[in-house]
Amino acid sequence: MSRIGIKPIPVPSGVDVNIGESNAIRVKGPKGELSSSFSPRLSILLEDSIVRVERPNDEREMRAMHGLTRSLLSNMVVGVTDGYTKNLEILGVGYRAAMDGKNLVLNVGYSHPVRMVPPEGITYRLEGNNRIAVSGIDKQVVGEESARIRGVRPPEPYKGKGIRYAGEAVRRKAGKAGKAK
Repeated sequence: MSRIGIKPIPVPSGVDVNIGESNAIRVKGPKGELSSSFSPRLSILLEDSIVRVERPNDEREMRAMHGLTRSLLSNMVVGVTDGYTKNLEILGVGYRAAMDGKNLVLNVGYSHPVRMVPPEGITYRLEGNNRIAVSGIDKQVVGEESARIRGVRPPEPYKGKGIRYAGEAVRRKAGKAGKAK
């Protein structure tokens, strides 16, 4: 039995979960609204502020979909209540970030500043000029946008300069060994 799939999903007060035809789910909460559709072969049940996911049989595909569907539904409920945030750090001499309205402007060693336009539902927040917080209600979009920002200048292994996730460990390499005598 799936350890993740059998866990019930508690629905907090103020959150509305609608289960439509062929498992089209809409979750509405204080931070916004998310919708997604899941496999119609699984049964998704809403019983007095608890959502449960059940599978029809123990086939390999159904076992995989069971845990995945439960995790995605849980992420939707958490997203509309609390939201998600990913933090990034900029390291390097002269590397910095600035806000231009809602857009993020990165100066990370290129001959030009890199302007990042947030997708719908995503907000950027700066803490100082070298810490960026990416926030939104959809966990997947927050992660993708954070990866896009990090991809502008990923951390390099010799000096560690670049954009990294907060707390990310970058493996460092030794430089040139020098002339051997």
